[in-house]
Amino acid sequence: MTKKQAIQLFEERKVRTVWDDKEEKWYFCVVDVVEALTDSANPTDYIKKMKKRDPELAKGWGQIVTPLSLPTPGGKQRINCATQEGLFRIILSIPSPKAEPFKQWMAQIASQRIDQMQDPELDIEQAILDYKRLGYSDAWINQRIKSIEVRKELTDEWKRTGVQEGVEYASLTDIITREWSGFTTKQYKHYKGLKKENLRDNMTNLEIALNILAEASATEISKDRNPKGYNAQTQVAKEGGSVAKAARKQLESKLGRSVISKDKASDYLLPDSADKDN
Repeated sequence: MTKKQAIQLFEERKVRTVWDDKEEKWYFCVVDVVEALTDSANPTDYIKKMKKRDPELAKGWGQIVTPLSLPTPGGKQRINCATQEGLFRIILSIPSPKAEPFKQWMAQIASQRIDQMQDPELDIEQAILDYKRLGYSDAWINQRIKSIEVRKELTDEWKRTGVQEGVEYASLTDIITREWSGFTTKQYKHYKGLKKENLRDNMTNLEIALNILAEASATEISKDRNPKGYNAQTQVAKEGGSVAKAARKQLESKLGRSVISKDKASDYLLPDSADKDN
């Protein structure tokens, strides 16, 4: 099933979530919810004690929670998540005055996602708000939103021509990135000192602009030639990347320096964004 991860905020507390396109449901990270409702210093231990206090909850735990891959400081791990309905059952075992407001918050989150599915512009507006909250500049946000639009058009074109999601998408992305930047995605992240962070969220304005040019060029070449399948798209990907490579080389000759930067988000976020997280 196709999933989309997001960080939601309940009373300034982060709750990791996963949207399931097939079921059209949010899955909420159970440990984050328990921490938000109880202010426990050890929510994992709280859950263990809660299950001991409520044998019926413990008995049905396997049907209530679903392990899903979520980001952690140590990288992605499979962590127990639950749907809105499952969380209602868990909340029954948590004597917290925040329980009712949290239920209302969950309902609001679910409603917003349905609205975004009906009107994609709302999804873009939410992304803008999220990036602003993280401290990105308006100029960078405008570039990033455009890159999302261009990327979606490219993946739609890949899907139309028979490319399979997953490994084939990743491989074509690597070809495009390597052609214009000289790095595969993994090498590029290593160059910037990134680990699990999103590469595009750590690009400079110039890097995003060149990546947009590469992906938009690949899309237009594909539409013009109508290649079929992954093998035919590899040449298109290379040619799309070469358009941005030529632009990069020309700009670098004028600047006298490389535009491929080691800078990452933490180097150029607005100064006060770091204070908000401390």
